[in-house]
Amino acid sequence: MSSLAENVQHKLIQAIENDELVLPTLPEVALRVREAAEDPNISIPNLCKVIGNDAALTARIIKVVNSPLLRSNKEINDLQMAVSRLGINYTCNLATGLAMEQMFQATTDVVDRKMREVWNKSTEVAAICHVLCRHYTRLAPDQATLAGLVHQIGVLPILTYAEEHSELLSDSISLNHVIDKIHPIIGEKILRAWEFPDPIASVPGEYVDFARDSVKADYVDIVQVATLQSYLGTGHPYTQLDWNQIPSFAKLGIDPNSLMDEDEDLSAAMDAAMSMLQ
Repeated sequence: MSSLAENVQHKLIQAIENDELVLPTLPEVALRVREAAEDPNISIPNLCKVIGNDAALTARIIKVVNSPLLRSNKEINDLQMAVSRLGINYTCNLATGLAMEQMFQATTDVVDRKMREVWNKSTEVAAICHVLCRHYTRLAPDQATLAGLVHQIGVLPILTYAEEHSELLSDSISLNHVIDKIHPIIGEKILRAWEFPDPIASVPGEYVDFARDSVKADYVDIVQVATLQSYLGTGHPYTQLDWNQIPSFAKLGIDPNSLMDEDEDLSAAMDAAMSMLQ
């Protein structure tokens, strides 16, 4: 590891330990959606009022409800019908996850490119999570999708730091090293600060622990398998691991040697989930 990476890593870890690292806040619309979701008596029209203030988010939710994965027999083109079809919890988790995209934008081109890259990866992993969850578990697909969308949220403060320290920006190897090492710790801190429920909040900190073996399949397992699947056919170091030794595959009941993209139904579902989220 370069001395630059070591130095930055040390500074960031100290900032985390001393609570000096400025954690990002949830986008306003996501905050309001989560508040609404906590009200046991929230009505669909009231939730629609909250989401309806954000035209882009409204359009995304209508797009999701019409995707081949969830399609009903007739096209839905207004928000209230979409929320009725998805249900309040599903809508809230989806809206929270999709609102995150607003956070992955930066003022410098280099950081903006990197943020786009991280967001695109997150949506790809989230799409795979959605499909894995539906096909292999009894867990909630909306929670699995949200877990996929936020699993790299810890990269944000690191990129914000890099934006202010040009020497780190110009050394992409050191920057990537710092991101790989620290984003899990920061990510978990952010989600706990946002009061996300434990099964989701623990995802950033645990999804890269390939020896992790929980009692039964959970969202960490789903994000972990989805992450590995997303690197199939690339030269990424994860493809060099022995996937047969990774407990999360067994817990989901997936044979790592029979690849998902060879199963036509799963492959079609994956494409549908990707277009639904992007």
